Amino acid sequence: MKILVSNDDGVNALGIRTLSRVLAEFAEVVTVAPDRNRSGASHSLTLEVPLRADQLDDTGFYSVKGTPTDCVHWAVNSLLDPDPDMVVAGINHGANLGDDVLYSGTVAAATEGRHLGLPAVAVSLCGDRHFDTAAHYASLLVQGLLRAPLSSNQILNVNVPDLPLADIQGIKVTRLGNRHRSEAVLKEFDPRGRPIYWIGPPGAKQDAGEGTDFDAVERGFVSITPLTIDMTAYSQMAALTSWIQDVE
Repeated sequence: MKILVSNDDGVNALGIRTLSRVLAEFAEVVTVAPDRNRSGASHSLTLEVPLRADQLDDTGFYSVKGTPTDCVHWAVNSLLDPDPDMVVAGINHGANLGDDVLYSGTVAAATEGRHLGLPAVAVSLCGDRHFDTAAHYASLLVQGLLRAPLSSNQILNVNVPDLPLADIQGIKVTRLGNRHRSEAVLKEFDPRGRPIYWIGPPGAKQDAGEGTDFDAVERGFVSITPLTIDMTAYSQMAALTSWIQDVE
């Protein structure tokens, strides 16, 4: 099996190095990741300038001057022939819960793999300490997908509590929770007196009740949320059709 690994924290991040090492115990791993931290890049592609990619060593690590989506797109469409069997993104340094999936470069890397027709998993550690715990569950899930593949119209968004492996309570299949509106943009001034702005912190939890990814992680469970790529709101189509008839 050949696995393509990517992330949004950069090719030298501890999370991706740990993930690649553990997956290499049972599969051929090629790691293609941004040359620097591109957290929050979402599903952006670099279209106005050419991509530059460098092989870092002889262990299958490639550094791309671009976004996580660029990395997966380039790897599948240029570097690898035949295609990899799966795309695994992570291990992200921090959670990707609820609304975070809209902005996450890690989730976007997995999503790009799915767009290209490949099974895909995004793995995040809800902290910055126990990457071996997250890698253990990534390995478990990937090997499970080998034995019993899931429908290809989804990606798995996995969030692992930042706990020692022995303290994990199990695995929960969850839905996305959501947050309140993000906090205000922070305004400061540069040394020349010109205004500069910092995006404010994420909002506090809003929907974090039983069954959500927030709740599972809070209680020490690994959260797995299936995400579909088709964003069509099928339940709203009849109402929209009726509305269009009224406004025509």
